[in-house]
Amino acid sequence: MATNSPVAITRDGVVLGPVEVSFQRTLRIPETGLHDLPPGLGRFPLRRVADYSDTVPQDWLAHGGVMLPVYQREALWLSFGTSEPAALQAGVGKICAVTGQPWRERLSKEPQNYVALPLQPWLDGINSGDGVIRQFVAVPLGLGATVEGQVTGEEVHGGVQLRVVGLSSTALAQWRKIHQGRSARRMVAFGAPPAGSAAMGLGAGGRMRQEIYSDERLLSDYDEARSWRVFVHLCSAVQWTAITGEVAPPTPIDRESYVRFGLPWFDYYDADAEDLEASQTLAKVKPVGEILGGEEEPFAPVDPDSVIQLKDAGGDDVDDGDW
Repeated sequence: MATNSPVAITRDGVVLGPVEVSFQRTLRIPETGLHDLPPGLGRFPLRRVADYSDTVPQDWLAHGGVMLPVYQREALWLSFGTSEPAALQAGVGKICAVTGQPWRERLSKEPQNYVALPLQPWLDGINSGDGVIRQFVAVPLGLGATVEGQVTGEEVHGGVQLRVVGLSSTALAQWRKIHQGRSARRMVAFGAPPAGSAAMGLGAGGRMRQEIYSDERLLSDYDEARSWRVFVHLCSAVQWTAITGEVAPPTPIDRESYVRFGLPWFDYYDADAEDLEASQTLAKVKPVGEILGGEEEPFAPVDPDSVIQLKDAGGDDVDDGDW
């Protein structure tokens, strides 16, 4: 389904209609245990694929969209800002990050295949249910460690797919009459793959406390014709430099140093919202470390006093290609 309005990049965020999505660098949490939300350590830089037509892989031109640099086994999370309610679909290698089903450009309620904004302020990983997600972790395609590879048996698409659907004119007018702002602040500090393949996808990392909320709106409140989408390509650091001529930003501070300095972690809980049920498909996805190997060193526990309770606890247009 084509978009009815262009998508743009502004301040390293991608703007889809009323919604801005930024990709936040963060700490990769251990794959054992259950953890609080790590902070944002700055936005990943975004570039338009169309601006590098001579150096990007040719199949990327068909998808259009944007690209960002990420290191192997680096973690990230998606931060959402919106000026009005909207539904956002998120895919990893064209697998829905909420349901585990194949990517479908239409909203669904049974099961819910999107996150409701502004109810959902961010998304850190794939839906494991019961108030838990598994962290997004970047891995090269071809090793079988991505969510896409484990669910479908193939690694064809990689990257991240985003689609936003706005409210119908009637629902939007009703919302504006009773609109009350709500906000939650999570700290955001600005500030090589195997030979033969530099394309990256997202696998699953450690378990984190985060609910994916059930949308109280009816599907009829949304207008599928008011939709915007973008394909986000993930580059290895080496590939990023080869394509753009820029050096990829250094990796963030490691978890042990972060804990040692007593820096904050976060817990977000909305007592008025209902968590979605677990995706049985995504619950079977194995963490990256279990597939690729590499033992984790013991980690220092987080001081409970460093956990912050949140809430109840125009740029250039981006080409939308053929997906």
